Amino acid sequence: MPIATPEVYTEMLARAKSQGFAYPAINVTSSQTLHAALRGFAEAESDGIVQISTGGAEFLSGATVKDMVTGSVAFAEYARIVADKYPVNIALHTDHCPKEKLDGFVRPLLQISKERAAAGQQPLFQSHMWDGSAVPLEENLEIATELLALSKAANTILEIEVGVVGGEEDGIVGEINEKLYTTPEDALRTAEALGLGENGYYMTALTFGNVHGVYKPGHVKLRPEVLKEAQQAVGAKYDRTRPFDFVFHGGSGSTLEEIHAAIEYGVVKMNIDTDTQYAFTRPIADHMLKNYDGVLKVDGEVGNKKQYDPRSYGKAAEAGMAERVAEASRQLKSAGKKMS
Repeated sequence: MPIATPEVYTEMLARAKSQGFAYPAINVTSSQTLHAALRGFAEAESDGIVQISTGGAEFLSGATVKDMVTGSVAFAEYARIVADKYPVNIALHTDHCPKEKLDGFVRPLLQISKERAAAGQQPLFQSHMWDGSAVPLEENLEIATELLALSKAANTILEIEVGVVGGEEDGIVGEINEKLYTTPEDALRTAEALGLGENGYYMTALTFGNVHGVYKPGHVKLRPEVLKEAQQAVGAKYDRTRPFDFVFHGGSGSTLEEIHAAIEYGVVKMNIDTDTQYAFTRPIADHMLKNYDGVLKVDGEVGNKKQYDPRSYGKAAEAGMAERVAEASRQLKSAGKKMS
């Protein structure tokens, strides 16, 4: 199937919310990790979301080039061709973009999609994230209002973050404190500033104790009821049931019970990066350790070309990450629910 059109993406998210599941949103940094994500979704018979961060976009442009727009355009065009060979719908998304990188990342990509839309083409990406967690709420929403208008013109969806995610991702650091829990008042102010769809479609990453990074189950103190309280507060004011479409960030170490509670309260997208990075790298480490004499020319020997050929360990890495993506699809209940 091709990359999801705006209409298909909107339907995907609506189905997730109405049927009680969420889509894994898998961060990728290369053609290999892209194929691993696509393969994992296909094997789970789940539609899904593939995304790149600012650092991922730089890396995709070349380690010495470091141009986020170049990397993003190249990635999206490549993904558009190869995703057509997999029997699932895939949406392309750009992940966390802080204020200082908007002009070099999200704004130019929205302009490209606006020009494509004007020419009768599909947008380059289907959604973009504005990460306003490091600025005051009013400034966050002011920028979000501007970006929402641009997103609507580009026929894309905007993702915003209201609250702070702890830990670190791509140099964005959040302290672990009470700011990790978004209040109902924050949710009400968001609805007041952005509307509830009439000004453009947006997803909201409210924070309920989320922390980026690697943590064992139980270390991160999640309170999914924060999402429930936000939905109730905004729903009561605007006479809507579950008015927000939520995104779950920083979920490593979350229990299945917490994940399912978040879905019940309106989560339709859950970001997964740390776990899939490990699932990709672990088979490579295994290959290197088991074939040490083959991948290195030890003591003047010639090594074993079949063992240091990048395809030998690359295939294992792809398979390992694909299985983790399929597992995520099962955990989020999107497995077996691909749209025909």
